[in-house]
Amino acid sequence: MEIGDLIHRAAQAYGDDIALVDAERQMSFKELDAATDRVGHGLLARGLKPGDRVAVLLPQNVESVVAYYALAKAGLVRVPLNSRETRADHDYKIADSGAVALLREAEGGPEAEQIVSLAALRKMAATPHTAPCRVPRALDGLYRLAYTGGTTGKPKGVMLTTNIELAEIANFLADVLPDIRRGDTMLHGAPVTHGSGGFLLPHLMRGARNLILPKFDPEQFIDTMEREQATATFLVPTMISMLLDQPSLATRKLALRRLVYGAAPIAPTVLQRGLEVLGKVFVQIYGQAEAPMCISCLQPEDHDRLGSAGRAYSLVGLRIGDEQGCELPVGETGEVLARGTCMMSSYWQRPEETTAKFTADGWLRTGDMGYLDADAFLYLVDRKNDLIISGGFNVYPREVEDVLLAHPQVSEAAVVGLPDERWGDRVHAVVSLRAPVSEADLLAFCAERLAGYKRPRGVSVLKELPKSAVGKILRREARLRVLEQHAQEVTS
Repeated sequence: MEIGDLIHRAAQAYGDDIALVDAERQMSFKELDAATDRVGHGLLARGLKPGDRVAVLLPQNVESVVAYYALAKAGLVRVPLNSRETRADHDYKIADSGAVALLREAEGGPEAEQIVSLAALRKMAATPHTAPCRVPRALDGLYRLAYTGGTTGKPKGVMLTTNIELAEIANFLADVLPDIRRGDTMLHGAPVTHGSGGFLLPHLMRGARNLILPKFDPEQFIDTMEREQATATFLVPTMISMLLDQPSLATRKLALRRLVYGAAPIAPTVLQRGLEVLGKVFVQIYGQAEAPMCISCLQPEDHDRLGSAGRAYSLVGLRIGDEQGCELPVGETGEVLARGTCMMSSYWQRPEETTAKFTADGWLRTGDMGYLDADAFLYLVDRKNDLIISGGFNVYPREVEDVLLAHPQVSEAAVVGLPDERWGDRVHAVVSLRAPVSEADLLAFCAERLAGYKRPRGVSVLKELPKSAVGKILRREARLRVLEQHAQEVTS
């Protein structure tokens, strides 16, 4: 079974039902199947060969989804680019992946050996070509080349095969969205180039509609969710917080059964507010580029376990390991290790880093620190690389950030270690605020709730914290900004 087969089978099953909707058009399952065939043939007619990497930088709309599955049918490898990233980010990924073509909206922007405009894609989709496009691809052959967030260095290409894509879909249908029904609506407000795109195929396979918004606007999102009676959506925690800040949300008549969230930690205070306003519709998913959203999930009925990332997916192995990868006992903190068919095959052209990413017996090293309780629920402590060692004590930034986020005036928080002659590192908070509050008040708030060695020794306020293209707060960048501010203060 290949990805293109899923599109064709959905067309046979659901025909004229609506598959895709955006602000300008809608497309039935039959039309989606035909359009992806035509665009697939059109791309091959331009000289592209199966196995070629093709970068995609398109607007958030129906055409972008058509392009994704046309590439799948044509045996081409998709390299998704995020419009929120910089030109330098795009250039790097195109060069590193060896992409020979770029699908983009218009003139200007990054370059590749061959440019295919949105207008050209539309022309391909409108041709009278009727033959199916089905270029065979080995199930363990490269299907998609995703890139890591680059939070610890240059982004790395993650090789994802057809088998890995199918395993991701199986995990979603088994554990995240087991009750998708024909006629349901998945509302996409987050980028389909990243997390939200993982929900396209599970809904198409079950005869549900994918409704795609061009960007995330909280009030428009709420209006659409109510008007279209959306049954599921995927959001990052920042978006959930923005929704909850809209007074009208609590009065809307919604049909939402699943609000899936992930990509970054959620503050317990935000999650608690969400449960009070929307009820038990939340599903947390935990994964990373090397294991796309497929390590663990926290079901709606388990959200009384605030702070947990849930249990391992049904088809995924999960354990906590020491530095050598040996399994640790229940309750002991170590590195989260995962194994399953949804894990990456390797990094693109980085054999040494690939080897280092796996234990000797084949478990993926996530780089996240956590522990399992007696009921096999996972609790994430923090990123291994973000650990602060102050005076010989380990300080996990996330614990301190959760305390800061409990303050009513704090909107965002990142906790970093700054060089200190006495302590090695001193704990420092970087925040953005909803309303003014003094540094002394914030430090006192933390002092009441944290052990002495965990308390921030200073606070820096930014208008907005630096984030990745998918909305994850970048502690490393926040730390650099604070160090730059301190250097300017010293020289002024």
